[in-house]
Amino acid sequence: MSLQMFKMIKSLPFVVTSIRNTSKKAYFTSVLSNSQKRKMSLNFFNKLSQNFTELLNDKDNHNVIIESKDKKTYTAHSNILKYRSRYFRKELENIISDEKNIKTIIKPNISDEIFDIILKYIYGGNVNLEKVETRLIFDLMLAANKFELEELSKKLETILIEDKTTWLKPHFPLIYKTIFDKQNFKDLENFCNDIIVKNPNLIFDSSDFTSLPESALVSLLKRDDLQMKEIEIWDYVIKWGISQNPTLPTNLEKWTKWNFLTLKTTLQQFLPLIRYFHITNIEIYDKIRPYKKILDKQLWKDIIQHSFAPDRPVKSIVLPARSEPYSTIISKDHVAEISSWIDRETTTYPTTNIPYKFELILRGTRDGFTPQTFWNTCHGHARTVVVVKVKGTDEIIGGYNPLVWDNTCIDDQWMETNDSFIFSLKNGNIQYSILSRVENTQYAILNVCKNDQEVFGPYFGFGFSLYSDKSNFNLDDSGNCYKYNNHYEKRIRTSCGFSIDNYEVLKVVKQ
Repeated sequence: MSLQMFKMIKSLPFVVTSIRNTSKKAYFTSVLSNSQKRKMSLNFFNKLSQNFTELLNDKDNHNVIIESKDKKTYTAHSNILKYRSRYFRKELENIISDEKNIKTIIKPNISDEIFDIILKYIYGGNVNLEKVETRLIFDLMLAANKFELEELSKKLETILIEDKTTWLKPHFPLIYKTIFDKQNFKDLENFCNDIIVKNPNLIFDSSDFTSLPESALVSLLKRDDLQMKEIEIWDYVIKWGISQNPTLPTNLEKWTKWNFLTLKTTLQQFLPLIRYFHITNIEIYDKIRPYKKILDKQLWKDIIQHSFAPDRPVKSIVLPARSEPYSTIISKDHVAEISSWIDRETTTYPTTNIPYKFELILRGTRDGFTPQTFWNTCHGHARTVVVVKVKGTDEIIGGYNPLVWDNTCIDDQWMETNDSFIFSLKNGNIQYSILSRVENTQYAILNVCKNDQEVFGPYFGFGFSLYSDKSNFNLDDSGNCYKYNNHYEKRIRTSCGFSIDNYEVLKVVKQ
């Protein structure tokens, strides 16, 4: 060791105590050794990756041939394939080498374009997705799953969820059916189920509903927040079960006990998930009774008892009614964003740390679309968010009112506040949210006079309002985001009038 290094090490304050208790020679040797290790820990992964990619193109030293169904062949190396993919390890273990010590694998039904990407990933760890169509990313994810390349499969699944939602929606039935067939895409399953519980028609009304895998339908029926009437769920379950048994008679009156037994066997995973005790008596009589033979005798006995004596205990398991979510229009991400606007934060709250909860006060599809319903239901409520789903688009627009809605005004009453705002939320094809804070604070919110509450609903200055001369927001296109808005900073949509699919009023409550 040089004298200079000895002096440098000895000068370090933490060394003094250690030297007293440790052999100086051993200590200095250890420090020097660690210093040398740090200097000699060099990374050349990029070069190594490049060399392995070049090896893929080397036709002289391979010992594996992979043959596609159209007879295109690829050369590869067994050690690389085995250690990068459990699929290829199992394949190669079951194949006998030819006289040249070469093993031949017949490639599964995967396009050459995708298989080229797979091989380059196996050898070089690189995947270039620039200018690649989303359908190819989806197919590549399926191929990566098949070849048990978990890292690649998981990454592609994340890309689809976070960046390709606009493609997922129009291809929803295909995606949903495929991922449940493969059963290895839990994040995508949960993502799709979160959409379906709010928009069940995407699956239940699709032309290939009856080809849905059993596991997919079971996962939906387990959801307490599936937004369908229970009797409608029953109807679809029966439809699915009958379609799996095309030999069943079309006329139910001609069914034998063996026909009912066949259907019962097919639906054995579904029947315990129906919320029978939350179906009306008329629906029980009209829809459940004709198929009572597929139910356990005790369950049917309890259903009948509950119809006549609902307060008496039953022996069967009673599942809870499917609960309504706080919103069928906005997501938790939207709640986080709106909450951050309320608090004037410069960054959006994480979804795991939102300081407010949103409680449903009114929903159009549940409570009705008449303007008077808004004033009667929301009267007396302060700190409310109005959200509207615009018909025929992905738009979600709305406003925040920190003040009290009041339906007792004899004359129109403008309310002043600095804290109200209107907005358009990122959703589907809408890439960015728009926040527009009140600018002319004297005209922030309008409490409409009693005589006009049959046509006017929530009114955020000349920036956003709901109006209907038909006394039904859902029947006309009289919603307004005025062109001459000077009450709020900016317009939240390019055109003025709009019609709505649904709207909600949510109360903002501090957590």
